[in-house]
Amino acid sequence: MMDEPQRSQLRIALSTSSVYPGTTASGFEAASRLGYEGVEVMVGIDEVSIDPAACRSLSEFHEIPIVSVHAPTLLLTQRVWGTDPWGKLHRSAEMADDVGADVVVVHPPFRWQRDYARGFVEGIADLERQHDVVFAVENMYPWRTGKREFHAYLPDWNPVDEDYAHVTLDLSHSATAGDDPVQMARELGDRLAHVHIADSMGSPKDEHMVPGRGSQPCAEFLRLVADSPYSGDVVVEINTRRAADQSARETDILEALAFTRLHTSR
Repeated sequence: MMDEPQRSQLRIALSTSSVYPGTTASGFEAASRLGYEGVEVMVGIDEVSIDPAACRSLSEFHEIPIVSVHAPTLLLTQRVWGTDPWGKLHRSAEMADDVGADVVVVHPPFRWQRDYARGFVEGIADLERQHDVVFAVENMYPWRTGKREFHAYLPDWNPVDEDYAHVTLDLSHSATAGDDPVQMARELGDRLAHVHIADSMGSPKDEHMVPGRGSQPCAEFLRLVADSPYSGDVVVEINTRRAADQSARETDILEALAFTRLHTSR
């Protein structure tokens, strides 16, 4: 993790994916109005999300910083910024530099991206040297259908045992994988560079529930992080697609902020 002064209070940001099917612009508006201290831009199919100038304008208009950029490495974003995975990461780093973000969140390669996966660990380190930005590789999970399990990521869905300098820990993903996020955070130590907070009932599906509504040790995890030298951001990344209306969606986003703020106060 790059050296920076430790804040007395961890900064809590909102991922623009938390307002989906709302737009990137509505994510900035909600984050600013509801009391968040930053935004993570999920680069995706929304045209604004792939435009650094547009995102910078939103940041300035709403007076809220962009703390991180999520690279387009999801299944649904395989063709965003072309199909070359390394090209996507270079563009993500350029966007981060353009909008003033410190972190690029990236998923490990899919199993069928064998050439990309073969040099992924070393390539991520090279990217950090080239761009002077943190590339925080996110923990994922095996795909499950009934009793069948498919290991969809290389070199592994769990980045703890890989030689990454920086890692993003997502509590919904750890739940789906059956991993203990508290133990993962302890094992990562100062390699933990970024947090996605969400909850889950441990379903095979990636649930991204409001923290506190599921079965995961969200409070314990946040307290551990708050009591450590961790100086990164905590990003709320929840699924509000089933919210009955805009009011219900905002209630979820506010509850997530209140829970996270309560358990990260130092």
